[in-house]
Amino acid sequence: MNRRTFISAASLTLAAGGATARAAEAPAANAALSLTDEWDKVFSADPTVAHRKVVFKNRFDILLAADLYKPVNAQGKLPAIAVSGPFGAVKEQSSGLYAQRLASAGFLTIAFDPSFTGESAGEPRHIAGPDLCTEDFSAAVDYLVTSDEVDAQRVGILGICGWGGFALNAAAVDTRIKATVASTMYDMSRVTANGYNDSGDDAASRRKLREALNDQRTRDFRAGTYARTVMNPEPAPDAPQFMKDYFDYYKRPRGFHPRSVNSGLGWNATMSLSFLNAPLLAYAGEIESPVLIVHGELAHSRYFGEDAFKKLKGENKALHIVPGANHVDLYDSDKIPFDRIIGFYRRAFA
Repeated sequence: MNRRTFISAASLTLAAGGATARAAEAPAANAALSLTDEWDKVFSADPTVAHRKVVFKNRFDILLAADLYKPVNAQGKLPAIAVSGPFGAVKEQSSGLYAQRLASAGFLTIAFDPSFTGESAGEPRHIAGPDLCTEDFSAAVDYLVTSDEVDAQRVGILGICGWGGFALNAAAVDTRIKATVASTMYDMSRVTANGYNDSGDDAASRRKLREALNDQRTRDFRAGTYARTVMNPEPAPDAPQFMKDYFDYYKRPRGFHPRSVNSGLGWNATMSLSFLNAPLLAYAGEIESPVLIVHGELAHSRYFGEDAFKKLKGENKALHIVPGANHVDLYDSDKIPFDRIIGFYRRAFA
């Protein structure tokens, strides 16, 4: 059994058990967080990088858990990067891999679990929203710019998959963010409201989705608990390749993690409601700081990155297409263009 470290945020504590099974899965807002002391990542530890757990609150008073990575024997104030994603993943998966690799290049980094997921607090479990996820990035920036280990004028963010879209949204509103990378990004509002490749971009399709979600909301209220989605079931032989790629990462030893929504816990079934009415990227064209969008040549999601790039303005914006890479390749494979990403941050922070 894993040893656990308990960090108290307030006088409230998580009750064992409760009215539903979901109450025992993780602490509520303002409760004590139970953080593992063991290395339980899906990637190997780098001996040149020091690691420790940290916590911080967002403006919704939810306590977030993060892994902090820092070069061994580093001195002075360092440039820093906050990392999160993919959407539905935890910090022990792809975001931690990115964070550790960037730390090996001289940055102080944190990979955090979003609100209501992983080791972070929040009830009910496994919900998300565009404002909430954007706020979580800014809360990570709060932590970094006030840290004695960080140069507050050299702080950036990096979002993977759906968190790439949230990163751009955060960069549009938070002027403390000096550089942003969106890797293999999704626009979660667009895909929720329009379907993949905008195949359901019409009022009738959205009406049908709203009715289904609100019917579920009524059932949840009557039941006093929350239904869950089924995440990444084993795909049929004729399923789209990207569904097979997701299964291969989240459900196989390659990327499986027991705290991950995408590895089997499932989203709250009504989670999508808030994305239907709140388009992301509305002000992406007003981002003045440098931005790098990275996408795979073969990714089913490539259009999200390319269309987001079209919204950006200024000579300090770049789009990099990785030859031969699909969406999930940029979660953990050697196709991730770390040299380009590291070079981008170094130039932005110079």
